[in-house]
Order: sequence, then structure tokens, then C-alpha cells
Amino acid sequence: MNTELLEALTILEKEKNISRDVMMDAIETSLISACKNHFGTSDNIKVIMDRETCDYSVIAEKKVVETVTDRALEISLEDAEKIDSALQIGDVAQVKIESKAFGRIATQNAKNLILQKIREEERKAVFDQYFEKEKDIVTGTVQRRNGNNISINLGRADAILTENEQVKSERLEQNDRIKLYVVEVKNAPKGPKILVSRTHPELVKRLFEAQVAEIKEGIVEIKSIAREAGSRTKMAVWSNDEKVDAVGACVGKNSDRVKAVVEELRGEKIDIINWDDNPALLIENALSPAKVISVMADPDEKMAEVIVPDDQLSLAIGKEGQNARLAARLTGYKIDIKSESKALELGELPEDYMEQMGMLEEYDDYDEAYEEGYEEYPEDSIEFVETEE
Repeated sequence: MNTELLEALTILEKEKNISRDVMMDAIETSLISACKNHFGTSDNIKVIMDRETCDYSVIAEKKVVETVTDRALEISLEDAEKIDSALQIGDVAQVKIESKAFGRIATQNAKNLILQKIREEERKAVFDQYFEKEKDIVTGTVQRRNGNNISINLGRADAILTENEQVKSERLEQNDRIKLYVVEVKNAPKGPKILVSRTHPELVKRLFEAQVAEIKEGIVEIKSIAREAGSRTKMAVWSNDEKVDAVGACVGKNSDRVKAVVEELRGEKIDIINWDDNPALLIENALSPAKVISVMADPDEKMAEVIVPDDQLSLAIGKEGQNARLAARLTGYKIDIKSESKALELGELPEDYMEQMGMLEEYDDYDEAYEEGYEEYPEDSIEFVETEE
């Protein structure tokens, strides 16, 4: 048993995730290459290797001749008889070659070939590992800035967090451990090129999948996400089990689940709403925390007209239009928001609409915490169009 070689291959397999069989193939190739460098040919060379013990031998098949004209391919009868007395002229002798007989250059070339194969297999193993993580999340450590980009160490490879994929309000310091969404993994000569993101909406989705058991089990589905990274995310969820509250499952007991995601996103606000197949109800939910009087949705044109109480207009629009903008992205509808008084002025609401709709009671005041940070808008209406992330 070749204990030394066996131990070396075991270490490579464990530490570098390189298959023992692959390395044995590389050793066989290197030995054949060494023979070619030393003897000028390898056409008659065979490498016999025991995959269990790592014992190996190199055999040259030489034709038995009376007069040797090519020592690489032929052997004299006298020398052949020393190997096997039964050999005769015209037979093929199995001549064992000792690797120590190789010249220095041949030996060095064989060594370089093995090392090259190790590097290639290591790069392939790393690429395969992270390619499986494409469109998923990984944990990385901030290393350094390279211009406007940030280098992230993922363990066995480095990833690139480009300027476009960074949250502008987020200050990442060296050695910070963060979660990232793997956008793409490319195979490159010097190893895999891994592109990651902190702004992608799928990052939020994957974080909730990791926190919420009901999502893993397929009971709760995340139907749609709209995100303005670093500021606010709206997420629409649906339960396939009427006994399970989709929003409650995502929020968690004492809000522990949503808090864990918010903490990872460094304070980004997250609105979780119920998905509804009825576009009007979905749009009403999406404009939360604002209250809505009516929604007229056109599924064919993907347009909706929304009327809200006068005191809810700024809340429906949101600070710098964010609430309505995210609602448009979440639902995929172009949303036209009007105030109650403007709708009445335009004749879009009958004077007795409150009575007709059973809305005689005044709207309750909304939690001041929701309204904090929202600007007042002097306009009576505003329009938002769903845009790509």
C-alpha cells in the first residue's frame, strides 16, 4: 500500500473537495507525460493503479527483436529473457519502468501537471459550490473596498458587491457579517466570479423563507414584493390553509420573525399585506396604512382609480410618493389616487355614497406612528405607475 500517496489524496479530497478518482487520473496522465518527455513516446506506455491502495506501476510494452533499433519500443531477446524466459522473437515484453529513472525535467513536468490539475479541480469545486447558491442567499464578511465596489469573503471564494447592488444608506465596515443575494455566478480562469446584492427584492423573500417555517412548508406563499432598498418593502402573502394567517405567520410571535429580517436589513421598514386575487381588494391592501373609500380596477388595462378620504391622501401617497409607488409595483397596476372632495367635485361619487356604502361612521384616526414621516401634499390627486425594480 502506498500510504504516503493515499494520505495525500485523502487530505485533498477532504480539504479541497477534490475527488480521489480525479486526482488518480491526473497522476496517471502525469506519469504517461513523463514517459513521453523521457523516452520520446508514450504510445506503448500503460499505467496500472490500484484505486484502493494507491499502489501503481508503469509498464512499457516492447517488441522482442534480434537487433534493437528503437530502445523506446523494442527490446533484445537477451534482455527479454531476463523478464520472462518464455519470451521469443516477435513477442511483446512487459517492461516495468521505475519513476526514478525519469530525468529531472520529465519529473518536474509531471509534478507541474498534477499541480495544475489540482488547481483546476479546486476552481471547479468552488464554482459548483456557489453555482448551487445562485438565486439564493449566502453569508459573507466585508473585506475591503475596491473603488466603488466591495469585496466580500464567502469562505472559499470572494464575491463582488457592486455600487449598484449596495444600499446607499447602508455603511458597511470591514469584518461586518451580512446576508447577500447571489445574483450570478460566472466561471472565470482565476476562479468563479460571484456577483451579489443587498438591494434585490429576492433578498427579502429569501430572508423570510429562512425565518418562517410556514413558507418552507409551502403553507404560506410570498406572492409579490416591491422594494426600495434601505427604506421600505411591501410584501403580499397568501395562505393555502384557511386556518393559518399568512400575515401573522410572517410577523411571528411578538413580531420576532419580521424583526429578525428588519435587523438584517438594518432597519428597513417592511409592510406585510394579504394577497387577494381581486385586484381592487389587493390594491386597497397595498395602499395600507391608508384607508380607502373605493377602488375601480381595470384588469385588462392594468389601471385603477382609487378614492381616499381627504385626511388619508398624504398617507396613501406616502413620503415622496413612496407608499403609492410601492403599491403600484406590488400590484402591477397604474394607480390614480384622488381625494374624496376632488372625486365629489368631479362627480365621481354621489352625495349619499356614504349611506349607500354603509359608511356613516367617521373613519378612525390612524396610529400616529404610521403617519410619522409622511409629508402633506397640496395636490388633490396623484398618479403612480408600476416600474421595474
